[in-house]
Amino acid sequence: MKLFVKFDYQIVCKRVLEAQLNKLGIPYELNGIGEIKLPSGLKPDKREALIAGLEFYGIEIIQDEKDVLVQRIKDIVSDMIYNYEEDKTYNTSTLLSTKLNYSYSYLSNVFSEVTYSSIENFVILKKIDYAKELMSSNKELTLTEIAHRLQYSSVAHLSGQFKKITGLTPSSFQKIILKRRSRL
Repeated sequence: MKLFVKFDYQIVCKRVLEAQLNKLGIPYELNGIGEIKLPSGLKPDKREALIAGLEFYGIEIIQDEKDVLVQRIKDIVSDMIYNYEEDKTYNTSTLLSTKLNYSYSYLSNVFSEVTYSSIENFVILKKIDYAKELMSSNKELTLTEIAHRLQYSSVAHLSGQFKKITGLTPSSFQKIILKRRSRL
């Protein structure tokens, strides 16, 4: 027997952080995705216990300032893509500059230096991952609806990027998903 699960990684991560911090009796405030505000510094023993507790779940505390900035960029981009609002359009460069208080040029340079890739490429990869997720879900969304949700100018634009990244057209991908479902 196989079970298939669906989860929201942001909710899962938040619950893991809350559980570990509460278990250790560390007062905290969660500030958005991936940021925890502590009222005071951590004693070395609690810090080590927290690091060990989080490592079990594949969560690590980031120390380097550039790594922190890159993670914040990734979190904002993910939030922008996954938390779709019908009436909200976004410009990635403006959104990142506004939320992080740095010029987009600086953010782009830091991101490229740390990841060896561009923010634009990261956005495309995240959009295609989410498109695959939406096509695989039971929501029965059309490609037009998915393209609109991901703010592509057209289905052709989505299809072109999808094929470039995955090697498949969206229609071929959907057929594979349907075949897999019919075998269960």
